[in-house]
Amino acid sequence: MAEQTVGNNRSSGKDAGKIVKVLQALLLPVLFIALWATASALQWIDAKLIPSPLTVWSSASHSFSQPEFWQGFAASLSRNFAGYVIGAGLGVAFGVALGTTRWISWIFAPSFNVLRQVSLFAWLPLISTFLGYGNGAKILFISLSVFYPVALHSLEGVSSISAKYSEVAKVYQFPQLYTYRKLILPAASPQIFVGLQLGLIFAWLATVGSEFLLANYGVGLGNLVIRGREQFNVSLIILGMFSIGIIGVILNAVLTRIESKVLRWQQRA
Repeated sequence: MAEQTVGNNRSSGKDAGKIVKVLQALLLPVLFIALWATASALQWIDAKLIPSPLTVWSSASHSFSQPEFWQGFAASLSRNFAGYVIGAGLGVAFGVALGTTRWISWIFAPSFNVLRQVSLFAWLPLISTFLGYGNGAKILFISLSVFYPVALHSLEGVSSISAKYSEVAKVYQFPQLYTYRKLILPAASPQIFVGLQLGLIFAWLATVGSEFLLANYGVGLGNLVIRGREQFNVSLIILGMFSIGIIGVILNAVLTRIESKVLRWQQRA
């Protein structure tokens, strides 16, 4: 009975903590919208330059009923997902290999350290020269933006593993695949997830950035903002910005949830 009471208290404490976090996250946005609405109502700002929240909401309701918005939404998410999966997969594999295999480190580490100093946007002229402005160029740019943080944190995670674990694996003559699956990847997983979370942020930024900088008048949330700018439709621009921000928050929350599930064993240890 006492254990059940303690468990209920812990559960209610966690629920209260979640509510506090949600309220904390909503505090500034709600205050910002209230200030924005007040400034619009009192005509402190020019409605042609910055429309009121009601005007933006009306524009949003109209856009949500149009198939073009959802096509852009789906196109941006598909590019983001494809680029993230490719970049994250290659980043984890390369980072782990770099930290565990001497000859790979000897060959690739110097070049990797040089290339990661090059700004991602500096690759855009080269990418567009060979791949044009289509979907392939955008996905490659997103993959590159994900690859570097994931590879670096995977390397850091592997490098931080105590040498004692490697000695145990050698003494018991663990097969290489078993060593990776049961020793290296679990021990490096916290840092790998840090890289995956950073990679997810960079992927979404690169998704929107590629739609701006590799614009070919296709579909995407970035193209929605571009269309709003060309039409001088500030409501459409604000809608695009809010949509981009909300989707980024949701993607980050999903990965955080996955991380808590995967690394639950660490909390129990």
